Amino acid sequence: MNNATPILEIRGIQKSFDRGNGKLLRVLEDVNLDIRPNEVIALIGPSGCGKSTILRIFAGLIEPTKGQVRYKGEKQEGLNPNVAVVFQGFALYPWMTIEQNVEAVLRAKGMAPAAVKERTNRAIRMVGLEGFEEAYPRELSGGMKQRVGMARALSVDPEILFMDEPFSQVDALTAEGLRAEILDIWDDREQNPSSILMVSHDIKEVAYMADRIVVLSANPGRIRTIVENPLPRPREMRSPEFLRLVDQLHDIITSTELPDIAVTTVEPSVEQDIVESLPYALNADLLGTLEYLATQGGSCDIFQVVAQTHVPFEKVLTAVKGLEMLELVETPKRSVHLTPLGHRFVEAGMDERKLIWRDQLLELKLFRVVREMLDLREGELPKEELIQEISTRLPMEDPEHTFETIVAWGRFAEIFAYREEKEVLTYE
Repeated sequence: MNNATPILEIRGIQKSFDRGNGKLLRVLEDVNLDIRPNEVIALIGPSGCGKSTILRIFAGLIEPTKGQVRYKGEKQEGLNPNVAVVFQGFALYPWMTIEQNVEAVLRAKGMAPAAVKERTNRAIRMVGLEGFEEAYPRELSGGMKQRVGMARALSVDPEILFMDEPFSQVDALTAEGLRAEILDIWDDREQNPSSILMVSHDIKEVAYMADRIVVLSANPGRIRTIVENPLPRPREMRSPEFLRLVDQLHDIITSTELPDIAVTTVEPSVEQDIVESLPYALNADLLGTLEYLATQGGSCDIFQVVAQTHVPFEKVLTAVKGLEMLELVETPKRSVHLTPLGHRFVEAGMDERKLIWRDQLLELKLFRVVREMLDLREGELPKEELIQEISTRLPMEDPEHTFETIVAWGRFAEIFAYREEKEVLTYE
């Protein structure tokens, strides 16, 4: 365990955003965390839990509503010049060459031309892009674009490197190589960065890279637990010890996303304003999961589903959450079981399946809201109006994803139709 004095720390952090209607949305609540010398620390958790917001507060890109950021014991004011960020979406200037993209940040720091040239060449060599200095972003693969982003961040010699889901836009093989290269650069103690803070949604990635893994919960974002990673480097992703750690993290996140809690009665006065967040799972994902469970006798370990279907864990988890909302499966511990209704569904013909689906959807408040809106507008509900309603009721969710889920689930149940050319929901 690294008990050195922190380089950077946040204490009692709370963050709220104005929804635009005078009401505040709380996204972080009482977050305390530090970044220590010579470590890789990772943030992981469900969508909307505030991972990227924490990273931006650490960097000084946004101010917390409450609490304090401290750099080496002193209160941090504004941007921290000792950090650099590698972004998820590359964020390259398309009209500049690779060399010019890297030089731009050094010139912005007011460095002399000779130093700019030397730093740029060193950073490009460091990430393996020698020979591509004059290429433009449009000529590069996703992996090469992210290398440019890494070179740009490393060129300023940051004490701490921040990475916001940096490998999510590249293929798995490229991501594996980039992870190893970043760790090789970090492991060179003669140069910065001293430490790395990364945001990720990939459990194996954080188990491979991080010394400490911070698991967050959502609504509002809080630290659920911090897992110390005892595995020596370099780590073998197929070793029993590594797989046990991945299973441990799976269990923690599964218990966060699919908690085994007793169902309690909700008072009608409270229920009126609550609508459910829908997981972004389309019909094929849900039906495919049901069909797979049926082939396994109706019950399966969730990690077995991942291993045998070769579907990413997060996607399987999202589908299972959707099916649980529809009461077609239940999730005791790590298992997924078809409920009696789920068994009836998989054994039914298409017409009966649609009736079951319809009945279950209309148990959800959000679908009843959509029906009410359709009634009020005499059977024609513009997409824009529903998107606005979703944004108001579920401000932490992606309204487009929620809209797509509503349309997909509702169409299958034949509750309503969606006329794409006019962007309206209708009863016909």
